[in-house]
Amino acid sequence: MAPDALSLSAIDAFYGDSHVLQGVSLRLREGTLLGLLGRNGAGKTTCLNVAVGLLPPRRGTVSVFGTDLAGAAPEDIAAAGVSLVPQGRRIFRSLTVRENLAVAARRSRLSDAWTIEKVFVAFPRLRERSDQIAGYLSGGEQQMLAIGRALTMNPRVLLMDEPSEGLAPQIVADVMATIRSLKARGLSIVLVEQNAKLVLEIADDIVILNSGRVALAGSAEELQRSGRDLRQHLGIF
Repeated sequence: MAPDALSLSAIDAFYGDSHVLQGVSLRLREGTLLGLLGRNGAGKTTCLNVAVGLLPPRRGTVSVFGTDLAGAAPEDIAAAGVSLVPQGRRIFRSLTVRENLAVAARRSRLSDAWTIEKVFVAFPRLRERSDQIAGYLSGGEQQMLAIGRALTMNPRVLLMDEPSEGLAPQIVADVMATIRSLKARGLSIVLVEQNAKLVLEIADDIVILNSGRVALAGSAEELQRSGRDLRQHLGIF
């Protein structure tokens, strides 16, 4: 059996003395999209920070395609093929669009590797803005840039933290269409979103966190049938 693209097993993580993740386990199957849901403060972003090495777990394992990388440096985890689109975009605001992409670009021998040119094909608006200072882009354009920057690292696993946050409905639709396209290309994706309905429409599997623990986990189809549990943990429907 092929290893999972990404797995967190029995993760305990702390911010100072605060025990933020308590025995959290989740698995991202290769070529699928895992929706990571939960109320504010549930531990979703912390899971991503653990996965990319920004917060070393105190206990537990982090595996990428079968290789244990718990406690590894962020650059080593990135080299293993994990890329993050962070909450709030965190682009380099004083650099141009092209410079933002060039900073992150990693060469790949794969024929379908992401290049700056391919990012411009995927996001024509970025080509139009290629020489513009990134800090002057609209919120939607900045989100496109954050996604494009992550793609130029040619990840095998893409982690996305609240990509629709603060965007107009039409831009949200464009972002979700992009995520669907990336999934169709076979990229393994973890999607953190407050908009649970969007995630349930696109995800293969769902993990719901509550106060730093896994409250529910299963296929998106299974969990949608258990509407009562979703209402309890997310306040939707």
